[in-house]
Amino acid sequence: MSQIFRELLQRRGVTEDFLYPRYEKGCNAKLLPDLDLATERLKNACEKQEKVLIYGDYDVDGVTASTAMYDVLRLIGIEQIEIMLPNRFVDGYGMSEKILEKAAAEKINLVITVDCGSRNHVIIEKLKQNGIDTIITDHHECAETLPNAVAVVNPKRKDLEVPIELKGLAGVGVVFKLAEGLVEAGMIPEGQEKWLLDLVLIGTICDSMPMGMENRRLCYYGLKVINKTRRPGLKELLRLIKARKISGDTIGFQIGPRLNAAGRLESAEIALELLMATNRPKAAQLALKLDRLNKERREKQDAAFSEIRQNGIGEEPVIIVEGDWHEGVLGIIAGHLTETYHQPAFALAPSGSNLKGSGRSFGEFNLAAALETCSDLLLSGGGHAEACGVTIKAKDFEAFKLQVNNYYRSLKLQNQERFLELSADLEISDYHKLSLELAEEIGQLEPFSANNTQPIFRLRDARIVEVSYLGENREHLRLIVWDNNGERLKLMWFYAPEKYLKMKPGGTADIWITLEENEFRGLRSVEGRILRIAS
Repeated sequence: MSQIFRELLQRRGVTEDFLYPRYEKGCNAKLLPDLDLATERLKNACEKQEKVLIYGDYDVDGVTASTAMYDVLRLIGIEQIEIMLPNRFVDGYGMSEKILEKAAAEKINLVITVDCGSRNHVIIEKLKQNGIDTIITDHHECAETLPNAVAVVNPKRKDLEVPIELKGLAGVGVVFKLAEGLVEAGMIPEGQEKWLLDLVLIGTICDSMPMGMENRRLCYYGLKVINKTRRPGLKELLRLIKARKISGDTIGFQIGPRLNAAGRLESAEIALELLMATNRPKAAQLALKLDRLNKERREKQDAAFSEIRQNGIGEEPVIIVEGDWHEGVLGIIAGHLTETYHQPAFALAPSGSNLKGSGRSFGEFNLAAALETCSDLLLSGGGHAEACGVTIKAKDFEAFKLQVNNYYRSLKLQNQERFLELSADLEISDYHKLSLELAEEIGQLEPFSANNTQPIFRLRDARIVEVSYLGENREHLRLIVWDNNGERLKLMWFYAPEKYLKMKPGGTADIWITLEENEFRGLRSVEGRILRIAS
């Protein structure tokens, strides 16, 4: 182990158990609320060969959780299984009223929710009145009262004490813990549950869940499983993106966006079909479709960014823009504006005679509180401190803009950019230490996610000796920097902010980077990925 890696582990407090987790050392599944009730009801459904409906969500966690639950039900012997996903544009998040019609038409005996359901009291009560039981598996915040379900398997329940490690599970992680409980109950052969871990890995990373010990265990072994995945859809998707090495970045920046593109632009059913495909020709066709949708998604958001840059963002503290943009990319647009300009942002688009959109924030500006101050203008809206959805009448756009910004000014917030500042793990003055060996050692911390981010190194007073711009639109920045000993290091910044695309060689700067292994024509080298430059 290199000295710098040892120092990095010490700084982060990384233990041997975290670095090399043991599969058998996971949290006891029985510590999840109502796991025994869910197990008993599933045993009953299996014995009676009831018809079961899985109700999921349209994001990556929801789609992977739906697929995992389908596999779980098949493993315990249930044969009649339907899956239903909501439509982002029609149904929104949570259980749609359409489930009542489908459950009646398909003669469903049991509904199992994944990644949703904890706040859908009314619909679950209506299902019960029609003689249909519900098992909720979810990881979102619960209300003070719970829906009238047979079981509410949710680590965020307020009425029970649940280990903190379980509270960080994604929706698909909750499904996996249910599978572990079914293994312990003798309903699933021991070891078969491990084949679900490729889905757990994808859902956990794409839902940005904290990488505590339980998620670390699941994702550590998930990386091993995805390299041996039995799923033709994942195999074809990995082949399409030419993934030589599967990492957290592969999941978060390549697989996740393609799976998400289905629900953003058309229907999450396409991503579900891919994950559940049983033959390669069909899987290859679906992988190509997802790739096309992802490219279309990028084109739509890039066109929106270009339009916003041309029109300008104004001088208000909260950026609020509207345009004829696709509803499925509004959250991405708002997030990009916040990242680029370091200001809270809303992106809205026409929806009939209304405007519908998403907001993103950071620091001390709470979007949920902001929406409360202009509730008189909202047709619908809600969310959390850092993300929200909103619908207003088109004629109220300027009033909405004024009220949100007046609220921001009333808070008299100071130095909000401090919440976006990068914190370096280590400061490096000798670039010789940034070696291939170190890059390989850092790989032992994979997969990276919340609470286990990729290590950041600060290059203080880096001497910039070469500057070049790459890409069709010269949107990528490449630097060659020297340390005081003349040791050189290549740095890349993909889609660099516009103000850095006019840099010239000469001078020095403090540069924050992550370390990457690069392979070109069989030659391996190490290079830095730029996160920030301060001259």
